[in-house]
Amino acid sequence: MSIRNIVFATILLATAVSASAMTAQQEKMKTCNAQSKEQSLSGDARKGFMKTCLSSAPAAPAAKALTPQQEKMKSCNADAKTKGLKGADRKAFMKTCLSGG
Repeated sequence: MSIRNIVFATILLATAVSASAMTAQQEKMKTCNAQSKEQSLSGDARKGFMKTCLSSAPAAPAAKALTPQQEKMKSCNADAKTKGLKGADRKAFMKTCLSGG
């Protein structure tokens, strides 16, 4: 492959990657637009809504529910910390705790 082809391929790849990734502001704009359409807003009402929507802080992500294994890990970690276990003792305790023994 010639240098020219390599440079062209690199530019093409970089353009494709940057075009597909939306910034946080673009995502927010997309969300606000969708919400204004759901509410059938137009004119000044839409303009006011968009101003408020775009200037507001991003919504906090919803707290994920922990899986049973994650709950068990959290509980065992708390127990190990309460007991002040470290090193090999902590490792042995965690192994036993997580296996249900």
